[in-house]
Amino acid sequence: IDAAQDYILFQFFIIKADEIGSQCKDHLVAKAKQGVKVYFLYDEIGSHALPAAYKNELRQAGAEVYNFHTRKGVRNHFQINFRNHRKVVIVDGRVAWIGGHNVGDEYLGRDPEFGHWRDTHVKIAGPAVLAAQVSFVEDWHWATDTYILQYPWLPVPAKNSDKKVLIVPSGPADLLETATLMFHQAINAANERIWIASPYFVPDDAILGALQLAGLRGVDVRILIPDKADHLLVYLAAFSYFEEASHTGVRFFRYTDGFLHQKVMLIDDRAASVGTANFDNRSFRLNFEITAVVADESFVTEVEQMLEADFAHAHEMSMSDVNERSFWFKLSTRLARLTSPVQ
Repeated sequence: IDAAQDYILFQFFIIKADEIGSQCKDHLVAKAKQGVKVYFLYDEIGSHALPAAYKNELRQAGAEVYNFHTRKGVRNHFQINFRNHRKVVIVDGRVAWIGGHNVGDEYLGRDPEFGHWRDTHVKIAGPAVLAAQVSFVEDWHWATDTYILQYPWLPVPAKNSDKKVLIVPSGPADLLETATLMFHQAINAANERIWIASPYFVPDDAILGALQLAGLRGVDVRILIPDKADHLLVYLAAFSYFEEASHTGVRFFRYTDGFLHQKVMLIDDRAASVGTANFDNRSFRLNFEITAVVADESFVTEVEQMLEADFAHAHEMSMSDVNERSFWFKLSTRLARLTSPVQ
């Protein structure tokens, strides 16, 4: 933010007026007063508690502040489920950040209930930044009925790097189910391994089948999910999927060092992704998401080492984790599975 010279595109699902939220606001206000154009976009459901005074201070400094306006139009009241789950910061069309972090103190491990918070964001420079910028411009147009196209759209090369980066926005406005197809392609293309880290594991039958087939053909399939629950139904439903998938060689690990919120995927030694999409039906079909896919050996190695450190703070599930549970727990997991289409 402080390095911005022309404009800042600032978009999050959750923004809170706590310590880190106030720090972000203060830095944005300072840049707006310097003449840097600030575009501030938030989801009205995720950021429902954001005070009016917070937004007004930004506006008074010259920033443009809008909610995503999911239920835009008198006939769209039932679009409340189509949440904008993207978390993106773009500065001057040269640098972008994409990943799991929202703006709240709990994302820095300051919540006593969750303790250590495990998340991942990725910094991107170079031409791929403009692809993320297109996504923001489209969201801004939906929210405001205006386009922000006045800035240069010439790609600026990244310094000292030449990685292949694909930005994949996805959401319910797409012609196809982009997020679902992305995960399908990744799983089906894996020859040696597919490692997936997600706070929520609620796949549909087709995705579950793809994971099972990958396990059956000898792919090292690992699913890393939190041991601590922040949504009870999602936590319970994951146990029912474990029973099905584990018989085909799919391995499940529960992260125990606090709460795991990262959305990361590793495919063989070829590619890795960092983004906002969870491994659930809501992200597959209902939420607006964005993912950065990087095809680069050095980046893959970095992600591999990062995930190996996470597995070291996790325990691998076995059938005893399910079999030793009470009848009522097992019944609860099956009832939770019934609600999976909207989890």
